[in-house]
Amino acid sequence: MTDRDGKAVVLAVDDTPENLDVVKGALGGDYLIKAAINGLIALKIAEKVPPDLILLDIQMPGMDGFEVMNRLQAMEATCRIPVIFLTGESDPGIKQRAYEMGARGFVTKPIDGANLKNRVAGELAKARS
Repeated sequence: MTDRDGKAVVLAVDDTPENLDVVKGALGGDYLIKAAINGLIALKIAEKVPPDLILLDIQMPGMDGFEVMNRLQAMEATCRIPVIFLTGESDPGIKQRAYEMGARGFVTKPIDGANLKNRVAGELAKARS
């Protein structure tokens, strides 16, 4: 779903507002950024107007990123949206679980804006081809 200016829509989901600010700062010039501070809000946004890509924090209070991913994949409108996890986790088991669920990759925290921009551009290019 691109916006009316032709920009791809990226949904950033993180319970830390500073991380959302970094995402907006790194990507806001090239993409329309929608932000959610928890999984429930993210699901409502994604179902109403499916984004082109989702950046999803793993560790959030209430509904964690894995539960959000499960619910996204269960809905017809959102099951094919590429998801990149945002995480401070270094546990290979967590990354393995995420890949098994269909994650397209990871961006580690603290978020490096240039790396984030490259990952998002690469995944959106794959999704369009």
